[in-house]
Amino acid sequence: MNKITEQNSNYDGLEHLSVQAQLTAMNREDQEVPMAVEKIIPAITEFVEKALINMKKGGRLFYLGAGTSGRLGILDASECPPTFGVEQGLVVGLIAGGDDAIRVAVENAEDNRDLAWEELQQHKLNENDVIVGIAASGTTPYVLGALEKANKAGNLTARITCNPESPLSKIAQHAMVAVVGPEFITGSTRLKSGTAQKLILNMISTSIMIGLGRVEGNKMVDMQLSNEKLVIRGSKMVAEQCEIPFEEAKALLLKYGSVRKAVAEYRS
Repeated sequence: MNKITEQNSNYDGLEHLSVQAQLTAMNREDQEVPMAVEKIIPAITEFVEKALINMKKGGRLFYLGAGTSGRLGILDASECPPTFGVEQGLVVGLIAGGDDAIRVAVENAEDNRDLAWEELQQHKLNENDVIVGIAASGTTPYVLGALEKANKAGNLTARITCNPESPLSKIAQHAMVAVVGPEFITGSTRLKSGTAQKLILNMISTSIMIGLGRVEGNKMVDMQLSNEKLVIRGSKMVAEQCEIPFEEAKALLLKYGSVRKAVAEYRS
């Protein structure tokens, strides 16, 4: 397979460029990423609509990946509970090599084709669960093996990759392929490919949470009040929606624990 992400980049002799020239070139390359993602919005839309149907019936969203891809999935999953107030476990990120691999590379773990499926079984998968494989190359065995088994089990599956016609494309039911081209440093998919994956994950989880009723207007009405900054932000939301003084709004928020509940109680 001809991996676009591993083709020679448009640059050479990077060590001879000034810092400003390096950064300018990287920025020029990065500007291609949102345009590549824009081209696949129809594919992302189709997947999110299907995923929402499953999740409204009790399904969960699982991200699988190795290295940068796995870390990005974990990042997106871990931010859903504090941002949208959903329970831990509704969105789950799994990385080849386990939690240790979040901080320290465990490169050979991605070669185990059975590992991810074994880890998914620990979560007692149900028929409505949704499995998303993230792999810039589209060749990661850790991801491929799990999606093959998920398909056989009847789960909804999808892939996020940056290489068309990859082995993963022949397995996943929904393909989200952001073709960002060769990397600034040849083969370093933590760059443009990683940025594209992050943008797509943002779109998937945010749209799903809106669909699950976790946003009103454009407000995070169920966010967890885990620090003073968020308490202040939530208090301002309550004050604005209820047209009451900030201190009164803050007292309501702290009493009821969320913007949604505080506003509902005030209006009841």
